Amino acid sequence: MRSALVGVIGHVDHGKTALVRALTGIDTDRLEEEKRRGISIALGFAHLAVPGGEIDLIDMPGHERFVRTMISGATGIDAVLLVVAANEGIKPQTVEHVEIAGLIGVKRGIVAVAKCDLVDAAGAEAAGRAACELARAAGIAEVTAVPTSAVTGAGLDRLREVLATLPRGSGTGVDAGVFYLPADRVFAVAGFGTVATGTLRRGALRVGDAVEIQPGGRSARVRSLQIHGRAVDTAGAGRRTAVNLRGVERSDLARGAALATPGLLVPSAWLDVDLRLLPSAGRDLGSGSAVRLLVGTTETSARIRLLDRDRLEPGDRAPVQLQAGEPVAVPAGEPFIIRTPSPPATIGGGRILDPASRRRRRHDAAALEFLSVLATGAPAAVVAARLRAAGAEGCTVAELCRLLAVSREMLRGILPGAGAELLGEDAVLLAEVLRDQECRLLALVEEHHRRHPTEPGLPRERLDRTAAVLATGLVRQGVLANDGGRLRHRDFNPAALMSDRDRSVIEDVETPFREGGLTPPDLAAVVGSDKARFQAVRYLVRTGTLVRTTDRVQKRDILFHRDAVAKAKRIMAIHLADRAGGFLVADLGRLLGISRKFSIPLLEHLDADGFTRRQDDRRVIARAEERTP
Repeated sequence: MRSALVGVIGHVDHGKTALVRALTGIDTDRLEEEKRRGISIALGFAHLAVPGGEIDLIDMPGHERFVRTMISGATGIDAVLLVVAANEGIKPQTVEHVEIAGLIGVKRGIVAVAKCDLVDAAGAEAAGRAACELARAAGIAEVTAVPTSAVTGAGLDRLREVLATLPRGSGTGVDAGVFYLPADRVFAVAGFGTVATGTLRRGALRVGDAVEIQPGGRSARVRSLQIHGRAVDTAGAGRRTAVNLRGVERSDLARGAALATPGLLVPSAWLDVDLRLLPSAGRDLGSGSAVRLLVGTTETSARIRLLDRDRLEPGDRAPVQLQAGEPVAVPAGEPFIIRTPSPPATIGGGRILDPASRRRRRHDAAALEFLSVLATGAPAAVVAARLRAAGAEGCTVAELCRLLAVSREMLRGILPGAGAELLGEDAVLLAEVLRDQECRLLALVEEHHRRHPTEPGLPRERLDRTAAVLATGLVRQGVLANDGGRLRHRDFNPAALMSDRDRSVIEDVETPFREGGLTPPDLAAVVGSDKARFQAVRYLVRTGTLVRTTDRVQKRDILFHRDAVAKAKRIMAIHLADRAGGFLVADLGRLLGISRKFSIPLLEHLDADGFTRRQDDRRVIARAEERTP
């Protein structure tokens, strides 16, 4: 079913609520105070079935004191139903409501000329014509006037026909795989728990979905959903939705809280925005000016920070930073309104460009160019611009998802068009930067090989975050090898890179172990505090020239030369292979002429190597087919 969300706007006492009641049979004044005073204070909601769809109507307060409530309902609408009393015409709140609709990007509207029973046809036509001109001047391009009377019923059928043309696709655009619902009412229902209601601004919300509540970051799940009192499994963008939440208390939410896809919103005090100052603002706006910021159902103080000029003239627009008095959690692309604190009046508004920015330098050409791309560029252009600015650092997937207000899956589809690639699970770089960084990493490993040929490779801990993720990919591709946390080229040949001095040190270290045979020297005695000799030992162990074993009693390493181990195996194969019942450690010691200090570590190595097999306190020589290859 197609739907449209329509805001019913206009000056106080021009008959908005009466017109909605005549159209739908629903009285949107639900509060006793509203009924007593005869004016709307809170948002009122009604719905109208039309051929092939349904219209959600939000009756917005017209009194100046409640314009803030009106704005909270207006930021999600697809079209406006502007109610103008034929006997009074355009009034101050008529102008302000229409300007607000224009600021938040509404392009479609209907002018309902109300109370036509009080004037002649010429008067009703003049009121409708003036209202249409006002709407078009505010940017509402598609607008039609319909004379009506809630008292006589005149024009109501025609108004329903025009309203029926609105549900031709929600103004929220393509589903980006994320949802956002700013709550305008929160209450508890006995036996069901906490319920939040609001307009689902984007995406789809389903029963069972995980929800994050901002500000605060609390987690919850959707227990059930309702639209106009009807239980549904799924709510679509643009629908007035009641969300019954599991896992939170009524006190955990307040008006101004938002329900969103986990990770979509990050509270931030700095917002990059595209701001338009109304021609009716009355005066220009300078950096540091204090305003009231209204976005979603949130209202807070804010200060203006102009980035490309010193003053913003009425009617002009510019990239601006808003420094909010308290952190604001809002998706990119959301409309906002600013008002003067005193006297209270709407003076401008626009769209959020970067909802989680930082304080920017003024007159920074690179920053201004980036904000221009954010304001007008396609998603792929935005990603490319952000990654160019990030350089080798790249961006996280979460950061780019927030910047575009899209899901991870949708971002993956955008990356190729941006010339970007996913690195690992959580990093994104431009492809050209990625290639440069790969070359840099390979050169770094090669340089380490050249400087330290006796080392197994470059320690991973020396790499930055991007290089470490790159290394993982290159190891997976077989370009690099990971040798115990050290990176080396697949075809690394240390011998080819060694200097004469390197070879001399290696020979000096190897000789005493070769000559020591099965009673090798103590490692510390050979190496001392000489770093080069220590690296030579590591090289000899890595290449298998020296065999590392452990003296568990003394808790130290014992290194046998491989020739000595091979000789021991030959002797054992001749003398012990056929011994019935196996042999003891002492038997091996007598055969080889070594003490337990050496025979036990040697046997444990041979066990691990598969040459011997332990049977209680004895060992046997394994058959050739049983030995570890």
